[in-house]
Amino acid sequence: MQSNYPLHQWSLPVRHPAPKSYRTRSSVIKACALFVALIAPLALATKANAQDETSQEEGQAYGATARAKPTAKPPPRSESASRVTREDMQERLPRSAPDALRYTPGVSVQQTAHGQASPYVRGMTGQQVAHIFDGIRLNNSIYRQGPNQYFFTVDSYTLDHIDVLRGSGSVLWGSDALGGAILALPRELRLDRKAKDVSWHPRVFGQYASADRTLGGRLELGARLGSKTSVLGGGGYRDVSHLRSGGPVGNDGLPAPEVPRFEDDGHTQIGTGFREAAFDGRITHRLSNTLYAVGAVYGYRQYDAPRTDRCPPPEAPRSECLTIKEQFRTLVYGGLRGSAGDAFRQGRFYLVYQRHDEWRQNDRPRSRVRSNWRDQVDTVGVLLRANTRYFSMGSDESLWRLRYGLEAYHDSIHSDAEQLIFSSNRQINFSRGQYLDDSSYLSIGAFADAELLPLPDWNFHIGARTSFIAASAPADPQSGSQAIDQNFPAIVARLGIAWQALPQVNLFANIDQGFRAPNLDDLTSRQQVGPGFQFENSELKAERTITFELGTHLDFEWLRVDAWAFATLLRDAISRAVRTVDDCPPETPACQASRGRFQLVNADDLSLLVGAEGGFTVNLPLDIVWRNTFSYAWGEGPSLGDPNLDADVERVPLSRVPPFNGASELRWRYRPWGIYVGGAVRWALAQRRLAISDLSDPRIPKGGTPGYAVLDLRAGWTLDQVPRLRLSLVFENVFDTPYRVHGSSINGPGRGVLVGAEVGL
Repeated sequence: MQSNYPLHQWSLPVRHPAPKSYRTRSSVIKACALFVALIAPLALATKANAQDETSQEEGQAYGATARAKPTAKPPPRSESASRVTREDMQERLPRSAPDALRYTPGVSVQQTAHGQASPYVRGMTGQQVAHIFDGIRLNNSIYRQGPNQYFFTVDSYTLDHIDVLRGSGSVLWGSDALGGAILALPRELRLDRKAKDVSWHPRVFGQYASADRTLGGRLELGARLGSKTSVLGGGGYRDVSHLRSGGPVGNDGLPAPEVPRFEDDGHTQIGTGFREAAFDGRITHRLSNTLYAVGAVYGYRQYDAPRTDRCPPPEAPRSECLTIKEQFRTLVYGGLRGSAGDAFRQGRFYLVYQRHDEWRQNDRPRSRVRSNWRDQVDTVGVLLRANTRYFSMGSDESLWRLRYGLEAYHDSIHSDAEQLIFSSNRQINFSRGQYLDDSSYLSIGAFADAELLPLPDWNFHIGARTSFIAASAPADPQSGSQAIDQNFPAIVARLGIAWQALPQVNLFANIDQGFRAPNLDDLTSRQQVGPGFQFENSELKAERTITFELGTHLDFEWLRVDAWAFATLLRDAISRAVRTVDDCPPETPACQASRGRFQLVNADDLSLLVGAEGGFTVNLPLDIVWRNTFSYAWGEGPSLGDPNLDADVERVPLSRVPPFNGASELRWRYRPWGIYVGGAVRWALAQRRLAISDLSDPRIPKGGTPGYAVLDLRAGWTLDQVPRLRLSLVFENVFDTPYRVHGSSINGPGRGVLVGAEVGL
């Protein structure tokens, strides 16, 4: 199956507001100049391959479409996208679904803990990136500001591929998709139209990693019940110990970072390790040649995962630890998928239920105190997404079609907190938890996106979405928490153009509006975050963006180049403003005791993000493939009146924007024997541009995060017979390099081996 996401394939297929001040206008001019400078040397383009968003049996691909006209070549596409395939994951042996994105241009994966990971897309993460699983939003109303752990709860064993759509995706995917969308598509057992009897397809997966002594695997069983029905189900378990790194990461002449702490060997990181289990079941039944009924359940269970930057906290005894005792997610859905008539092509209609449970426990043995927080989110939803067929615009060469959809999701929140004081054998039940109990959040949206092909070498996209979001929460006078009853209506639009200037040259341009409504985490939460204690703001407004993109693509038999440059203007950015002890809300002793205090506020001026990403793939003789990617982002926003800054400092860096980084992979394959060998280098330059909150964040070394280069070696063998056998080996961090992804609490794995095995029928 060929893909239009070329940089992740090993073989090449044959309300924009006016500025409010002179200072802002100057920054905008500088950003635009930088934007032009970035794109000018990349003015090469190519024809983009396109592909239908079809069922997995026919080749699934989100964000990609195919021209229905049987005689014409696929039209160029104007989306900045990359794909991580199942084969990529089998060879790289990622430790999690976020970890599978480490070689994707425009993406940097931050880890607050060994059992957590948060992908940054174009310098944004958490609430500002949409997470989608089989077309279903995983983002709920308590997604945390900044890095969060939720995409980690997607089991990578269940995935067929992951697509990353960079740039604002709010028209297609709704609130939160300011930086982009991560689209995960699950595996299923493909139907065989010729099958008549029942056939069974068991499979066993196993994986071992020496750096954290991971030992885990998965058992699954697939069955084809004739030619119309298939079933796939399985379960897995993984036990992960403390992570060994190459050693501490810091800057010469400056104090060593306070996070993480190490065992006596100076390499093993305290506050790492966890256990997890996952299960899933999926049934697909063919109703017609192109329409399928689908039912599925996916569950994830994580236990005893320390939050590394709080286990122990900076300057606290080693015995003190904040642990996520339980991180549970269950997703159940069912409905229709496929095509039925001219108006419903490559469509999905699902009814959805999802529950997310989290139990956090903070132990302070010296004080003989234990605190517990429990949160539960129940989500019910419905979604419809589909395309029409291509219609003529008056000639065989002029076509158009419509991509459309609607969805509605409702969250119900339950939250409580308690403190156990062992010295007096007392239990104190707080009036509220991290969130206000019995809160609710309703999100409704509908969109239409037209694809116009007036000429063979041109492709236009124009689309719009209307959304309505309502947040509600009861007051809690004892803790000084205000009642919430806010509505956030929004209309956003997009325009994209792709032109095939020459047979091997494409040019792309996009303008996209984005929005993100404040969720219940913004409006109601009180919690300890990396730089200190953060409390709520019930008066927040929605964030809005406008993103400009230019793209180029070059496509030859032996070379493929893909490059994009972007500029994002962010209005009313929700950011952390420094507060004093006197600003702490009532009944929150953790606020007074914290090393820093912050409140979420809307910035009163524009924030800017500019950057570029892309790469090239070279097909060399003897089936050798060389692939390179790069990512760069630069961000600044208005100063929020921090008392530690000079009064005349009006613009400051945005928090935790990744530095210039990339990867280079080389692989040789000998297909007759099913073997391959190769290597990969991941690298990043130092990040010295730090936001105010970064300066007090113990996860970031004094002076900024140093650069690094890490070498991995790979080899594998596949037996394409029955039983099918696949073995994969990665010798990671060959030189035992100490390194840390910017903003992470943990250092990367030290020298070690990863071994993966797969046996099945």
